[in-house]
Amino acid sequence: MNRRPYATLIVVLILIVLSLWINLSDTITITNPFNSQPLFSRNVKISLGLDLRGGLQALLEVPEGITVTTGDLETTKTILENRVNGLGVSEVNMQVAPPRRIIAEFPGINNPEEVVASVKQTGMLEFVDFGDTRLPDGTVIKTDQGSPGSATPASDTTTKPTERVWHTLMTGTALQTVGVQVANTGGYEIAFSLKSDFVKVFGQHTTANKNKILGIVLDKKIISSPSINNPITDGSGVITGSYTQASANAFAIQLRYGSLPVPVTVVESRSVGATLGAESVNKSLLAGSIGLGIVILFMLLYYRIPGFVADLALITYALFSLALFKMIPVVLTLPGIAGFILSIGMAVDANILIFERMKEELRSGKTLRQSIDLGWQRAWPSIRDSNSSTLITCLILYIFGNTFGASMVKGFSVTLALGVVVSLFTAIIVTRTYLHTLMDNIKTVDHPRWFGL
Repeated sequence: MNRRPYATLIVVLILIVLSLWINLSDTITITNPFNSQPLFSRNVKISLGLDLRGGLQALLEVPEGITVTTGDLETTKTILENRVNGLGVSEVNMQVAPPRRIIAEFPGINNPEEVVASVKQTGMLEFVDFGDTRLPDGTVIKTDQGSPGSATPASDTTTKPTERVWHTLMTGTALQTVGVQVANTGGYEIAFSLKSDFVKVFGQHTTANKNKILGIVLDKKIISSPSINNPITDGSGVITGSYTQASANAFAIQLRYGSLPVPVTVVESRSVGATLGAESVNKSLLAGSIGLGIVILFMLLYYRIPGFVADLALITYALFSLALFKMIPVVLTLPGIAGFILSIGMAVDANILIFERMKEELRSGKTLRQSIDLGWQRAWPSIRDSNSSTLITCLILYIFGNTFGASMVKGFSVTLALGVVVSLFTAIIVTRTYLHTLMDNIKTVDHPRWFGL
């Protein structure tokens, strides 16, 4: 046998070891050998959907009387997803339900109150000119919601503070970036930059109002009242204070995802139990294991040594697929599991096409090495076309799955498509490498039954 199959075999074995490491771990951490500092850390615990482990479901709605477009709903959905993901809820699934609603699902959460509270904060983020007045955080105020562009001082009316109308310098849409960084004092501060359209306005205001208060207001409620220590004329500044890392991150989330194109309210939220339950999940896994075992046994009895090679390739395929699901990560639902099981059949189908073509070449008198190469070459067009058509169908299902009420189709299409891609790799690389490694030095004329002839 030439050197190429050996080199490819080494690469395949390395990938198998990496896959086993990922599949048997909940967290992958790579540390620097020189200072023991982590270079890479990733949670690879398998993610289950709402139907498999329960969670929280919320219905959001734009109030009546407010003009809303589908584009507004899509933008609102994206901002809310980012806001909730900032709390560590990384498997949130939101769908737009025109004309005014968004359905949100949060699988397996353990802090529903915090999530609902974050979603409820859906009003306008404003930077308000308080002049010399410092009001306590949490105070509810009224603003004129003035358009950015003017830098007039706060209203000088003499009415009670609860009825006073304060001037909005700009809204949260003016923010370009928001992040947390370590301050020179060793604490934490929030760094921000503005979009170019707002740099001049902000610079003029901070220059004219040094040592004045520029309040930050969310949903008409004061969340911070920093003073202007120095003019900010380049559009970049920091907000300092007695912040811990957690409080700085929470504040940054409010700034980064505080403004929505339209207001929404949580009209309903409820905890959802796993519809399948642990017993049903275990039965599904048992059924899948039985099906896989029958396929392995059939391939072994019908194709003999090539069938044994196909079984090895099939196990390799399962290891690669599961590792890929955990690394992306893919949120597994019941339809998603069905898509993965279906992709197993696609992987076996490719091996059957290769082996049948290989048997035809062996019957015509070709050597085993020639039969392996010719069998693969002549089976490849069929494998390519069948898998390409499946991937096109998966794309169509994925697009359809983005519409309201069809999210389960999306999970099915994702796992099926990933499974097809991995099955192509195992058919093109892994199966062929295994065949050459085990069979190049065997003479079929001496052992025809070993090959199902």
